[in-house]
Amino acid sequence: MMGIILLAALLLSPAAAQEFTQQLWSEIRPVYAKTLEHPFLSGLSDGTLPRDRFQFYLLQDGLYLRSFSQALSVLASKAPNEQWAMTLSRHSIDALKEERALHETILASYGVTPAMRTQAVMAPSNTAYTNHLLASVQRLSFTEGLAAMLPCYWIYLEVGKELVKRGSKDKDYQRWIDQYSSAEYEQSVRAVLAMMNEAARDASDAQKRNARALFVRSARYEYMFWDMAWRLEAWPPE
Repeated sequence: MMGIILLAALLLSPAAAQEFTQQLWSEIRPVYAKTLEHPFLSGLSDGTLPRDRFQFYLLQDGLYLRSFSQALSVLASKAPNEQWAMTLSRHSIDALKEERALHETILASYGVTPAMRTQAVMAPSNTAYTNHLLASVQRLSFTEGLAAMLPCYWIYLEVGKELVKRGSKDKDYQRWIDQYSSAEYEQSVRAVLAMMNEAARDASDAQKRNARALFVRSARYEYMFWDMAWRLEAWPPE
């Protein structure tokens, strides 16, 4: 009987719950490895990324963050407790603040006017990614929706931590790297990781299987986002 009690305690412990995010990351290791090798990211760190690619990325990221913020708001409304709802609501607001603080300053220095930003059209990969996020948070459980949102948080943190080791010769690229390698950003990501682990404890096996699939799909979309910017992706036909 004592052995059964100890086993149950272990299964309910934070360490056991943490294994869910460990499993999630293990499933995208090949995707993340390819992400780090992408010429967009290597160009950020060595300063050789053409400015038109970075400008395209910033414009698309601004459009993405508006949808990401909307998805966070929907997810917050489905949170099983008040603290999680408050955290996700705060992140929803922070996503838009981030756009204004970093994107507008750099784009203005590139000669991009507010009117030009307003006229920007969401590229195909960006459209597919944001539709995937919005559909996930609206139609599925909280756990599944959170898993779909998590790669954006987590991959950016890991990329930022890797690129900050290398630094960048370009001051604008360095500002981007510094933002996603900061202690403040890491604290936000760690809060969501803890939330993911805790939510997984109460999820069904079917929900966890789908959460893993959604996490992998979003990780692939993250790769596609960098690639989209590198190719200056446009809607066909030209």
